[in-house]
Amino acid sequence: QVQLVESGGGLVQAGGSLRLSCAASGRTFSSYTMGWFRQAPGKEREFVALINWRGGTTNYADSVKGRFTVSRDNAENTVYLQMNSLKAEDTGVYYCAMHSKPFAVSGFERTSYSYWGQGTQVTVSS
Repeated sequence: QVQLVESGGGLVQAGGSLRLSCAASGRTFSSYTMGWFRQAPGKEREFVALINWRGGTTNYADSVKGRFTVSRDNAENTVYLQMNSLKAEDTGVYYCAMHSKPFAVSGFERTSYSYWGQGTQVTVSS
């Protein structure tokens, strides 16, 4: 049984920073690409960032490039999302997800991911 547990969300002023964590269990974490998605009220869940199984390849949505950094620690089975220069439009529930296939080279779509965390709320006040 795969479990993904996010933490680190909260309320922050515009321009501030937050670091999200996602702890994984139940699967060989180091074999899977991990993704971060977010969902704002009334909007669809959207891709934010991904990191491949080794941590050597990352991709970001244009809206967060240069502000967010995704990383992972395979020894700790944890993936992180460092969010800097936060804006009001970054507000939403942030989810981590584990890719459905090992050693995947892409993963921009929600349908590429089999397992999801419960989400953590990020609220940025302007």
